[in-house]
Amino acid sequence: MTTKVLVPVIKTEKDYKAALAQIEKLMDAKANSPEGDRLDVLATLIEAYEDKHYPIGPPDPIEAIKFRMDQMGYTRDDLARLIGGKSRVSELFSGSRKLSLNMIRTLHREWKIPADVLINDAG
Repeated sequence: MTTKVLVPVIKTEKDYKAALAQIEKLMDAKANSPEGDRLDVLATLIEAYEDKHYPIGPPDPIEAIKFRMDQMGYTRDDLARLIGGKSRVSELFSGSRKLSLNMIRTLHREWKIPADVLINDAG
């Protein structure tokens, strides 16, 4: 026997906030229960609403590099050795230089930063 899970349609900001409030109440719901099923459906609807109304753009390439440096404990000197000197690092971080194709390839290969993130600012 299947259980019907009635959920609101999320078309407006008011609907969205009401759905978020419902999710808060359902956070401890057990899986495969009517409440758990309602939670799953609400989460899917909220995700669709957020994707449409609050899209998240790709990360800034320089912020992605800084994030990787922080993650891995790398320093500006490590980056300088990788891309060609301290002055290049300073220029990149100040915004006066963009990533070159060679820098993008090297950062992707050596530090595993996704190329599409790095390409976002190339040129």
